[in-house]
Amino acid sequence: MADHAETRPEPLQISYGRDIDEALDEMVEKISSEHFLTDRYLPRWVALKYLENDVQVLEMGKEQNPQMDTWLSSVSQKLTHHLDTTLDTHPEGMIADQRYGFITSILKQGVMTCTRDKNRMETSDKIDKIVTHRFLGPMLMVAVLMGLYQFTFAYSAVPVGWCEDFFGWLAGRVEGLLFDGLLKSLVISGIIDGVGGVLGFVPLIMFMFLGISFLEDTGYLARMAFMLDRVFRLFGLHGASVMAFIVSGGIAGGCAVPGVMAARTLKSPKERLATLLTVPFMNCGAKLPVYALLVAAFFSENQARVMLIITLISWVGALLVAKLLRSTVIQGPATPFVMELPPYRLPTFKGLAIHTWERTWQYIKKAGTVILGISIILWAMMTFPQLDTAKSADPALAGAPQAAAQKPGEDPLNPASAALQHSIAGRMGKAMEPVTRLAGFDWQTNIALVGGFAAKEVVVSTLGTAYSLGDVDPEDAGSLSERLQSAPGWGPITAFSLILFTIFYSPCFVAVVCIAKEAGSWKWGAFSMAFNTLLALGVSIAFFQTATWIMS
Repeated sequence: MADHAETRPEPLQISYGRDIDEALDEMVEKISSEHFLTDRYLPRWVALKYLENDVQVLEMGKEQNPQMDTWLSSVSQKLTHHLDTTLDTHPEGMIADQRYGFITSILKQGVMTCTRDKNRMETSDKIDKIVTHRFLGPMLMVAVLMGLYQFTFAYSAVPVGWCEDFFGWLAGRVEGLLFDGLLKSLVISGIIDGVGGVLGFVPLIMFMFLGISFLEDTGYLARMAFMLDRVFRLFGLHGASVMAFIVSGGIAGGCAVPGVMAARTLKSPKERLATLLTVPFMNCGAKLPVYALLVAAFFSENQARVMLIITLISWVGALLVAKLLRSTVIQGPATPFVMELPPYRLPTFKGLAIHTWERTWQYIKKAGTVILGISIILWAMMTFPQLDTAKSADPALAGAPQAAAQKPGEDPLNPASAALQHSIAGRMGKAMEPVTRLAGFDWQTNIALVGGFAAKEVVVSTLGTAYSLGDVDPEDAGSLSERLQSAPGWGPITAFSLILFTIFYSPCFVAVVCIAKEAGSWKWGAFSMAFNTLLALGVSIAFFQTATWIMS
């Protein structure tokens, strides 16, 4: 063929059954006579792509000849309806079945199979009878997730403590080296308490990534996608959406950005859009420090169990929202799902080490660049404008009684808290407090949540900065977990309300940009920000009010 490139070889033609073959013959004749896309592709290939609803080919066809596009789409829809009513299947599924059947027949014609690989496949099939069982499979999956979280929290507790002690020691050293002033405040409150709060969870993130890499390399994550396919169909999503959810942090520690990009594999525009809008609900690596902080502070005796509950809430919430969207603004038919399960393999130490380090390094790099920059900006917003200390100290200089200079809600016994409330960020937090109080969030938490729109790790760094700046004696304040435990208004109910809000509220800015780009319109990026935040606020208010009423 290479030596005779001028002669175009005839492509192999496979029979896809009488119904599809008749539709193909009709479409090929029309495509050939109209020269529809034939300058690029063979007529039969174009017809197959229309039956498979290939988005790229459909777009090219619509641009070249809208009338032909409409006619071919009508033939495809007619065939789809016929196969659905008679065989309960779709053209794409039948085409895939016939192709795999043809490939299987070729493999049986003199192809030698390695005995070891054959034994591996047989062993994998035997394991899958239990792992992917309709009833045993889901229970085993929950047990695997519980074991992963138990492993993560149990073995990361000591190194996380070392990190907290290190940053506490570092803050103490800087405290003794620098003079009081803005530079000292920036270094201690803005950088060490802010970025240090995020970096303090590096061991936990590393152990989480190690566990996920193990499950991924063994082939178990593919089994999870297989088991969840049937569930996803009930909620209007495609089976391939499972991998986008897992990449986004379906277990924990992923990222919404590659999850959004992974939705490109979905051929149906409606299913792809529903996936784009719901993958941000997963527990990405940016949310993990928030969960770890709150779980360690208020649920220390049941950390693995609470983390499993958080995971289940994120999945159930995403599926319910997908069902809502697919029933209202993103209506459309479902498409079939074909997936090949790889054989089980024992991961290598080198492979696990590489995967774990790559993901952990991304987390560290983000904390040292993006989070550092945002933390400095938020520190400035929580520092300026400053109170006039001279007038605050001498009521006579203010020209009025000291009580008159005090803003409503400020603590007159805590000048640091008053200064924080007087800042730009403090005023923003105070302005939102009448609404967020219903969910249990005070003005300091509001500042952190606003910063979380840029990146979710900023919630932890901003809480560290806010409670550092607002402390009477920052030197004796202890870790951020200890500060939250002793802070007024904080408790298990408030902590879990904040966890719920973090699960559902707006994706980070980078993820919003990716959603807008993949969806083809900024309106879906704006919709994701507004809808998710309102949903998060509603869920948190409902939980906080109900839990408070029950406990009272």
